[in-house]
Amino acid sequence: MTERRPILEIDGVTKTFPGVVANDDVSLTLNEGEIHCLLGENGAGKSVLMSIVFGLYQPDSGHIRVRGEFADFKGTAEAIEHGVGMVHQHFQLIPVFTVAENIVLGDEITRGPVLDMDSARDRIREISETHGLAIDPDAVVGDLSVGVQQRVELIKALYRDADILILDEPTAVLTPGEADNFFEVVRSLAAEGKSIIFITHKLREVLALADAITVLRGGKVAGSVEPSEATEASLAKLMVGRDVVLRVDKGAAEVGETVLRVENLSIRDDRDLPAVDDLSLEVHAGEIFGIAGVEGNGQRELVEGLAGMRPKHGGTVRLGQLDITKMSVRKIAEHGVGHVPEDRNKHGLVSEFTVADNAVLNHYRRKEFLRHGLRDEGAIRRHAERLVEEFDVRTAGVDVAVSTCSGGNQQKLIIAREFDATLKCLLVAQPTRGVDVGSIEFIHNQLIALRDAGVAVLLVSAELDEIMSLSDRIGVLFRGRIAGVFDGAGADRFELGHLMATGGDESPAEREASRSRATR
Repeated sequence: MTERRPILEIDGVTKTFPGVVANDDVSLTLNEGEIHCLLGENGAGKSVLMSIVFGLYQPDSGHIRVRGEFADFKGTAEAIEHGVGMVHQHFQLIPVFTVAENIVLGDEITRGPVLDMDSARDRIREISETHGLAIDPDAVVGDLSVGVQQRVELIKALYRDADILILDEPTAVLTPGEADNFFEVVRSLAAEGKSIIFITHKLREVLALADAITVLRGGKVAGSVEPSEATEASLAKLMVGRDVVLRVDKGAAEVGETVLRVENLSIRDDRDLPAVDDLSLEVHAGEIFGIAGVEGNGQRELVEGLAGMRPKHGGTVRLGQLDITKMSVRKIAEHGVGHVPEDRNKHGLVSEFTVADNAVLNHYRRKEFLRHGLRDEGAIRRHAERLVEEFDVRTAGVDVAVSTCSGGNQQKLIIAREFDATLKCLLVAQPTRGVDVGSIEFIHNQLIALRDAGVAVLLVSAELDEIMSLSDRIGVLFRGRIAGVFDGAGADRFELGHLMATGGDESPAEREASRSRATR
């Protein structure tokens, strides 16, 4: 086998921000045609390091070489000129523009004084066909699924002739099926000679994809590992610095009375089309009721409707004997319903506010945070400091903007805020999306503790493993309806996955044939 040559070398890079050492003497080598997985907890310094490579930041010390030559990029344009492309975790797309308009933005082809969009479309089609990234250049980006939008970002990098690709948490917003398709694309790009740095915290992805693995912890290189010698347990220990329990440890649920009762509920989506259709379910005290389903089957609308964020077009919602169907978000929260939203940036936090302000974002009217009718800043600060300590929220302080925290720590702050209230019911959507393995373990344990304290938990997750390991009962959501309910302890992965895909709309013979194909 021909030895691969280095294409990107990071040597002793250090980068600090006020109060935080993001990267501390980090070195890493990416070889031609290699998939190099950069693994670490949220806040370990992965994205900052790659932002330096892409010219978004400049290092305080150390240097970078591209194809053997020193590279001191003063901006992203210089990085792109040297063949470096980056697909960010949060897409850099303009929703009202077409695919082609987004891709050519900043690198427009002109014919005299006029944009040559025909040539741009032809090149986009060529790239998409070559790399198996089917896309319509004239589609409006805002109308596309998240998985297809990510394709647009990748084509945008390839359009600029990138041969070093940095993929920052690329599967954080993808369904399991979309992630599998994306892995195939990544492997084919590497086979064609592209060199890829794959930033992730998901251990299975690393073991499935990596040619080389570097683990960051606390801004430093914790170790470089050969994939053939790595296990999920060994990688988790390198990431966190301790042994991590990768399986949820929970006892039997002590189920109580019905807390949340949903009857014949109907809710419409943003396009005024049916999203939740005549849905009924119950969640009891002391149990986790998990909602499994392919994304786009009404999960988001269901949770937002139950939390009061979206109007109902039929049916009733009761909390115990109390009808909360038409109550506002605030009133529902005041009656003991917590809500961990699917999109933490849009609905969970105000990024410009401090950590302390976000810790009381929907609780600031509580009497312990008021003094003579005004905000008690000292009480709010002490409350935030307690939550930061108890929930291991890693931040430079409670007075900094929450936007300075990593995604995982932002999620832990939301968890801390919602779990700290006096709850009867918790609505929790995608609790560990974009969260590292150490934080996943922590969040899972907190959910179990809440269940064991008698709270009724409605859990929505795109991760089937998470649903199966946490839930006492599992409901499969298909086209806005509950297609079936299973006991969590005895749920069969095939049965769940099959119902997620079909809603049960097939004959027994077809079903048995599907099972045979799946187990071959």
